[in-house]
Amino acid sequence: MSTILTHMSFKFLKSNQIKLYKRENSKYWQMKIKLPKQQAVRSSTGFKTLKDAEQIAIKNYSFLKKKNNIVIRRNPNNIYKKIHLVESADLNKKDIEFILDEAKKFISFNKKKIKKNNLLEGRTVFNLFFEDSTRTRTSFEVAAKRLSADLINVAVKDSSINKGETLLDTMTTINSMNPDVLVIRHPEEGISKRISESVDACVINAGDGSHEHPTQALLDALTIKNKFKKFTKLQIAICGDILHSRVARSNIIILSKLGAKINVIAPKEWLPKNINTLPVTVYTDMKEGLNNCNVVMMLRIQKERINKKIMPNQKKYFTKYGLDYKKLEYANKNAFVMHPGPMNRGVEIDSKLADDVTRSLIQEQVAMGVAIRMACLEILIKNKDDALKY
Repeated sequence: MSTILTHMSFKFLKSNQIKLYKRENSKYWQMKIKLPKQQAVRSSTGFKTLKDAEQIAIKNYSFLKKKNNIVIRRNPNNIYKKIHLVESADLNKKDIEFILDEAKKFISFNKKKIKKNNLLEGRTVFNLFFEDSTRTRTSFEVAAKRLSADLINVAVKDSSINKGETLLDTMTTINSMNPDVLVIRHPEEGISKRISESVDACVINAGDGSHEHPTQALLDALTIKNKFKKFTKLQIAICGDILHSRVARSNIIILSKLGAKINVIAPKEWLPKNINTLPVTVYTDMKEGLNNCNVVMMLRIQKERINKKIMPNQKKYFTKYGLDYKKLEYANKNAFVMHPGPMNRGVEIDSKLADDVTRSLIQEQVAMGVAIRMACLEILIKNKDDALKY
């Protein structure tokens, strides 16, 4: 159940065909049932508790399906069947492999002279970024436009939230425009999941605080797969600000599910308290942590999230944890370097190494980002459409 800030509680059931909602001052849960090619049916459930409301809503949903001879079919070719992508933890190995395989067709497509098809023609995608972003926002914008979707970028500085409107009011307003996909970046952890429970559109988490960034981890996985084909014998080092990095969390989840072994390397004060519960081996020394690694993934120092007390001296940090050619020698002979960007050159990574096309996959990550996001947009919209077909 979601209670986006204030005013109203929501819950969606049956691939968003049932919407339960309760206003702040209302005693009873209301229900809205929208079946394929049928007018929406709205009424009170007559119950104060969500559990009872769910039961009566599902009972009414089943009755209306039978009355209108509606059969819900799903595309058997889609392994990932959800209509949202908000947490890497929601993905199993088959889901991840399916998304990576679907993205492959867009890699070659994006190299064509004319990069345009009509897969999402007439569909509307909203980019809702409540934090600064260039790479991720632009990547989603390019992905949507290459699929012929109508793309709306909502700038926070122009948003009514800055005029006192609540996030709920903003989401309710946008939801009334019948969007197909909402791409959301927000500083509050878990907000994308809560919004997904309260709107009709597909929701993609483009980063929520220090919590998760699923499409970044998926594009990193695709980049690695293109080089190594398999993950089962790979040793991958993730280095730097682990504590504040949503990229680190999502990559640990996804890469470990694919079979890679993960080393994390960071100063002690930049290691999460729950690090020992994650499928990683922990190091505080670069030489030890990089031993036998095939991929070295550096992280941006999250200055906007770091307490000043643990902000290191940049020169000292680079000496101990910044990646250069000398430290890269601790890894495998032909190890590759990655970074999600934006980079702090000379702090997290040596500038020359970052630009070395024989060792650096950083620009390839950017290219894979567009392919992954095109695949995610297509998959989620198809899943939503499948749920609404006879």
